[in-house]
Amino acid sequence: MTTVYGDLVRYRELFGNLFRRDVQAKYRGSLLGLAWTLANPVLLMAVYLLVFSVLWKTKFGTEGHYALFLLVGLSAWIFFATSVQAASRSMLDNANLIRKTRFPRQLLPFSVVATHLISFGVMLVVLLAVNFALLPRVRATEWLALPLGLAVVAVTCGLALAIASLNVLFRDIEFLVSALLLPLFFLTPVLYPLNDPQIARRDWVVELIHWGNPLSPLIGALRDPLFYGRLPGLGDTIYTVVAALAALALGAYVFSRVDDQIAVEV
Repeated sequence: MTTVYGDLVRYRELFGNLFRRDVQAKYRGSLLGLAWTLANPVLLMAVYLLVFSVLWKTKFGTEGHYALFLLVGLSAWIFFATSVQAASRSMLDNANLIRKTRFPRQLLPFSVVATHLISFGVMLVVLLAVNFALLPRVRATEWLALPLGLAVVAVTCGLALAIASLNVLFRDIEFLVSALLLPLFFLTPVLYPLNDPQIARRDWVVELIHWGNPLSPLIGALRDPLFYGRLPGLGDTIYTVVAALAALALGAYVFSRVDDQIAVEV
């Protein structure tokens, strides 16, 4: 595990070149550049705000600052989903490079994640500023969003590496990931709070969504200091740390098992 992730430091110049290449490819020809990083979460926020606050008029959607509630969850979800989906093809898309040169192949999915990390970082900075201005209750706690954001990155990196590695051997993995992301989105408390009275009445469903989905405690822990202005729950915090370490270990394990086959299979 230390070798797999330590190569990020040992080959940091190569990683920097891959990262710059991916960033240039992503924003080439774009007039607004990084401004587009805010467009997706803001547009989705507007749509869900219309649905839950105007058309459906749910209790949680009509209470104060639901837009900010949405943005906290959407920022983490969009980073996770776009990173994992894009990283799934990272090794296949760089087949020519892999065949020609021997280098740490795990840098490829990490570079893709780092490219999407720009958007997540920008969104997190905007949320820190906006929530500080509009939600006085978060001013003492919102700084905790930074280490919790690192946990989001760790989970994403580990799963992205595992998925990219498996996709080299089993090409259906990328389609499976794409199919699973949509139901996973609705099974993650991005749009709704699990403590809403109407939702909380379904005890076993809430418990399953909360503890059966690794993203639920993670987003809950992020939302506590950044939106509610309170310390993350102990259970969510422990779960988040364990999930981050487990994802990194899983990514390292899967990559180590298939590393020798990557150049042949791509």
